[in-house]
Amino acid sequence: MDPNNNEATRLWRVYRTAHQMVHDRGYAVTQAELDMDLDSFKRTFAPSGDVDRDQLTFVVQKKDDPTDQLLVFFPKDPSVGVKPLRVYVERMAQQQIPKGICIYQKNMTSSANKVIQSLPSKHTLESFQENELLVNITHHVLVPKHEVLTPDEKATLLQRYRLKETQLPRIQHSDPVARYYGLKRGQVVKILRESETAGRYVSYRLCI
Repeated sequence: MDPNNNEATRLWRVYRTAHQMVHDRGYAVTQAELDMDLDSFKRTFAPSGDVDRDQLTFVVQKKDDPTDQLLVFFPKDPSVGVKPLRVYVERMAQQQIPKGICIYQKNMTSSANKVIQSLPSKHTLESFQENELLVNITHHVLVPKHEVLTPDEKATLLQRYRLKETQLPRIQHSDPVARYYGLKRGQVVKILRESETAGRYVSYRLCI
């Protein structure tokens, strides 16, 4: 079996999930990007057989706030160190892109992780290993629908039920679904589960 074909198929799945993920976070993504099939992916990014990871980089903006942009990039190095990471961090600063997602192949060095942790507060950079995005976990039959509340919706919820946020059930910041939606500590997510008796069961969780 052609190893280039295997790599292209793998990256197509990762690329597709990445677009679904940012779309589910409220960023503008075209239907064509969401529906891109394997043949179209190969024609666009691997015409000679090898996928050029630099070409996979894309920028999206929030549907309701064009200034809220997100850079998604796929470093070439299997192990991402400080030098390649700084290239993307500098691009974010130069283009005034406040958020980024690094999708790496195998691992990130401890020094690279320190760069992420030391970013100024106006910038955030998340990281996912390619293996984590081979499938969209939110499409699994056992994962209920999640909706991230706006600050106003959170305030209304707490006021309606006369709750303090610390009284809400919790979801860990490191939870795979929390990471998929880019939840920040203090945000609240609404979870909708189908119920044979109640029809639909709604619960809320605070990200910690």
